[in-house]
Amino acid sequence: MTEAARTTHGPGDAPATGVAPALRGPRVAPSSDVTLTSDDLGGAPLGARATVVQFSSTFCVPCRRTRQVVEHALRTEGGVTHVDLDVADHLALGERLAITSTPTVLVLDATGRVRRRASGVPSLAQLRAAVADASAAPAPEVASS
Repeated sequence: MTEAARTTHGPGDAPATGVAPALRGPRVAPSSDVTLTSDDLGGAPLGARATVVQFSSTFCVPCRRTRQVVEHALRTEGGVTHVDLDVADHLALGERLAITSTPTVLVLDATGRVRRRASGVPSLAQLRAAVADASAAPAPEVASS
């Protein structure tokens, strides 16, 4: 396990990257201003309510478990998209987001803003709560004509 995966923060402490709140209990930090687009995600569309982005690697055993947790959590969630990216194929994005270990999971709201972040395998409850939080984020404003 990497040092980043073992590091925990107290309530309100931002992780060293300052990117977004973690999914896991005491590693919660303020939201980030990072917003991803479909182009950032290799053309995968953003979900109408939320998007779960999983950064994996080929020989990552915990990544397989994370994929199972995400698929289980989203089985009954309409409007939520799961995007699984191999970090080796998306190096620039991985660097931009300071992905230092796999699996890393980002939960985006409908606008693509990173609302939650976790390194390691999240629990089903943690992932469902993160998706609910991202889904509750204010919807993007639509310009009227």
